[in-house]
Amino acid sequence: MAEAAPSPPRRAYPPPAAPEPFWPAQLTILAAIGLQFALPKRLTVGPFWLLPALEGALLVGMFFATPRELEGEHKRRRRAAIGLIALVSAGNVYSLVDLTHFLLHHEVSNGRELITSGVLIWLTNFLIFALWYWELDRGGPGRRAAGHDDPPDLLFPQMSDDAIEPLDWRPRFIDYLYVSLTNATAFSPTDTMPLSPEAKSVMGVQALVSLVTIGLIVSRAVNIL
Repeated sequence: MAEAAPSPPRRAYPPPAAPEPFWPAQLTILAAIGLQFALPKRLTVGPFWLLPALEGALLVGMFFATPRELEGEHKRRRRAAIGLIALVSAGNVYSLVDLTHFLLHHEVSNGRELITSGVLIWLTNFLIFALWYWELDRGGPGRRAAGHDDPPDLLFPQMSDDAIEPLDWRPRFIDYLYVSLTNATAFSPTDTMPLSPEAKSVMGVQALVSLVTIGLIVSRAVNIL
């Protein structure tokens, strides 16, 4: 009789990580919603209250799904989170496109309003892409907390040397916030490298939005002033 084929080895997961607090992500979402309220009405999608209201409703649903800590994978929470992040991202890109169109086709004399609008768009870009990296890397915060990580999408310095951190080290929200800040200011990765096509795409979009915001809008406003 032919011998049975050996079964493939089971994937070895690192031990579960400590539960990750959810409040930094909630606070970031609230800050992004607040920034949208501060934008001029002509740069918002539909009525100025519509997009923040939808985002607030999704945020409330996420709060009740995972009120304090992330200890395991919550597929519904993650779908709601990605939907919320995509919604805010789309609204911010719309504001940038609308502001750029206005800048190129109209005579602009109010440089202060232009600078304020550019800063608000840039800050929203910085905050919302921190959430993108947090939800994208290794299958999301729930899988990381449960120890069922997917392959990493981002290569942090702590992952390249066991002398810095142990093998079961996992990034926290502050790590993704820093990645977003450096990518938005340098328009490219600094100490953390994207590995997956998804991470490279997200980083590329963020760098492009940041470059247009700073290079076109803010510089034009400075010239007006």
